[in-house]
Amino acid sequence: MGIELRWLSEADDRLRSEIHTVVHDVVASGGAVGYHEPPTLERISLWLDGVLKQVRDHDAAFATATVDGVVRAVGLWRRGGTAVFQHRAEIQQIMAHPRARGLGLGKLVVAGLIDRAREAGIEIVMLGVRGNNHGAIELYESLGFREYGRMPNAIAVGNERWDAVDMYLPLGHPEGTVLNGAKAGGLGSSPRRTA
Repeated sequence: MGIELRWLSEADDRLRSEIHTVVHDVVASGGAVGYHEPPTLERISLWLDGVLKQVRDHDAAFATATVDGVVRAVGLWRRGGTAVFQHRAEIQQIMAHPRARGLGLGKLVVAGLIDRAREAGIEIVMLGVRGNNHGAIELYESLGFREYGRMPNAIAVGNERWDAVDMYLPLGHPEGTVLNGAKAGGLGSSPRRTA
């Protein structure tokens, strides 16, 4: 069995169909990847157009993991939108086809995304995961991610609610970076108000 990680900036009809199959079948099997119903090929193609434009603009990376030449897992990161967030990226849409689970594709994709983010000068990668997705949380923790926030019952699926878990992985700062944390002073600062 040949497993390979590939990076996309363009996608022909065959790739679009294979990516759609992964997303569709993950959602149909109850996967927590942001869709209530399995999306159409047209919807995934439009989403993919947006992601791949960001890749070409150096604001994203899109990975596929293939098994014997067929896409069986996908994932991406997108750079923060405004100038003060360009040093960080959010990992999104990590999924492996239900029949390809157990092959290590999720770990391959996420580890590859981390490496690509580091190469792009990203200092922090973040991701969100549903609180009941213990396997994914364990995978992310094994790669060094740490939880930094949890909003109880913030994800709605029909009449069910699940925790939204936010995780991050620091990749390092450029030499000379001043880390101020929550220290008062500097740009954007405001004093505490006294009652």
